Amino acid sequence: MTLSPQDLRHFLAAYRREHADDMLVLGEPVTDGQDLTALVWQLAARGRHPVLLAPQVWGADVAVVTNLFASRERIGRMLGCAARGIHATYQAKASNLIAPEVLETGPVLDEVAQGDAVDLSALPMLRHFETDRAAYITNAVIVAEDPQTGRGNLSYHRSMRHSATELATSLHSRGHLWRMQQAAKARGEPLPVAMVIGAHPLFMLAAAARVPYGTDERQVAGGLFGAPLQCVRTPRHGLLVPAHAEFVLEGVIDPEAKVEEGPFGEFTGYSSNRSTNHLLRVHSVLRRRDAMLVDVVGGNSAEHLNLGRVPRESEMVTKLKERFPSVTAVHYPASGTHFHAYVALKQARDGEARQVMLGLLGWDPYLKTVIAVDDDVDVTRDEEVLWALAAHFQPHRDVLVIDGLPGSALDPSATAGGTTSRMGLDATRGMDFEGVRATIAPAAMERAAALLSKLGINGAAANT
Repeated sequence: MTLSPQDLRHFLAAYRREHADDMLVLGEPVTDGQDLTALVWQLAARGRHPVLLAPQVWGADVAVVTNLFASRERIGRMLGCAARGIHATYQAKASNLIAPEVLETGPVLDEVAQGDAVDLSALPMLRHFETDRAAYITNAVIVAEDPQTGRGNLSYHRSMRHSATELATSLHSRGHLWRMQQAAKARGEPLPVAMVIGAHPLFMLAAAARVPYGTDERQVAGGLFGAPLQCVRTPRHGLLVPAHAEFVLEGVIDPEAKVEEGPFGEFTGYSSNRSTNHLLRVHSVLRRRDAMLVDVVGGNSAEHLNLGRVPRESEMVTKLKERFPSVTAVHYPASGTHFHAYVALKQARDGEARQVMLGLLGWDPYLKTVIAVDDDVDVTRDEEVLWALAAHFQPHRDVLVIDGLPGSALDPSATAGGTTSRMGLDATRGMDFEGVRATIAPAAMERAAALLSKLGINGAAANT
């Protein structure tokens, strides 16, 4: 059988052929209770971030694939570029909106259960952390459509089983889905939704896109694919969902019901019970005959952070470079979850770094700290940024602080009302800086790299 390029199976098979060393297939069963999370953490401690495929997961009864987005190099391969080109490539492709293609049928309609036949106890879920309230769906992309325009919205919302026909979920971001749900509530109606659990990685990246309200992320997915997203309609509400998805749950968000949900290990590295406590009533379960569970490792894992961060970085880099041509690079380090950013610039006059930092702190509501450095500092390496901070920064003159701004609802250090302060640290040299950076000649570095290679010692070359 020939698989569509938009099928997850097509992606996994091609990636395994071309990059077998970047995919780890487990040869023995694991349990659905934290084992995969623990494996990801153990691999990361060893400097490894492969795609993890578990053919046998006791308790889930399906194969599980996880850690897809843990590597920036792999995300670049998904987009057809090198890791250093992710920002420009993602933004260019995501901006080329292509309307979906509606198919009569697709693999996700292999098996359809409706009404009394719905039984979420058979839906595979994993427990990720000991502190989680229950097993969760972490890769829960909720699709909703505006009833007037038909334009869709995609967004991620952690979800746990509440009953055999209901899920407890959180619309904690107060984003576009929250706005659509509030509008439906004002009309006295439940909001029809479809939850996609598992699809091609480019669809998943599109669901994390940062776009204005009314922009349909299914068109963003088309841009990333370079072809219309192939969709089918859900049987009850007619919502457009990926034809090659693994599972789709169709139902409504109840405008009145409130249910317990959380705590859950969030991107901050803390267990969070902040939730809007919404109830999703499931009317239909769609699945492939050979469905697998596509999991997103939660907490402050590299995967969780990258999936949310790559679209945000891409948007911020585009905005900053349009407004400030001196900006050469932006990076959100994993060490800072979503709350820190590093920006490199070729400063032409005093104060420019402050202006750039204020722009970044104002545009991104998650950010609390921005460090500005010169363009010869590698912002993808924490140790380089910290060196610049140590060598160029004077606290009495190079700090700016702004208080009382809205922040992330999941920030454990924010006020009860969700406000936070923000800080910029100017670690650029400034116009009057005196000092010459010690460097090693490129030819000497090349000779050293060649010698180490002969000795069987390989790895990334250090910057000079």
